[in-house]
Amino acid sequence: MSISMYSASIPVFKQMLASLDHVLAKAEAHAAARNIAPEALLQARLFPDMFPLLRQVQVAADFARGVSARLAGVAVPAYGEGEKTFADLQTMIGNTLAFLDGLNAAQCDGSEAREIVLRPGTPKEKKLSGQAYLLHYGLPQFFFHVTTAYAILRHNGVEIGKKDYMGAY
Repeated sequence: MSISMYSASIPVFKQMLASLDHVLAKAEAHAAARNIAPEALLQARLFPDMFPLLRQVQVAADFARGVSARLAGVAVPAYGEGEKTFADLQTMIGNTLAFLDGLNAAQCDGSEAREIVLRPGTPKEKKLSGQAYLLHYGLPQFFFHVTTAYAILRHNGVEIGKKDYMGAY
């Protein structure tokens, strides 16, 4: 028995983005309750050469939109990267969830063999099948950034746990 490309992607992105939205709300409340400037959390990093929380969230949403759009054969929506506040990030996540809600199984299923070209026309160009793109590139990248965002907040004292990370499933 096989699993559909839609089932392996869109619901997973939606679950984790909803949990990320919830975690960001907890982080904002944590900052307010402890008189911490929100920017201190938004710019927090696990290590100096890593992206800060704000960018981790942006990149996670970018992967959710980009992977889903490419599998569905639709244009990747261009928004994001102007966020500066928790509210901005939550709006971006809401927009991403709305985009994902607009995709259906018929658009994604059958994309296993579709050729996906990463960084077209550059020396880093790479061609993958839709299935390899989702399972070996898109999902790992997405989870890396969601997990790193969670770890940044947990490291900075936000009271979140595994249930917060997992969200509703």
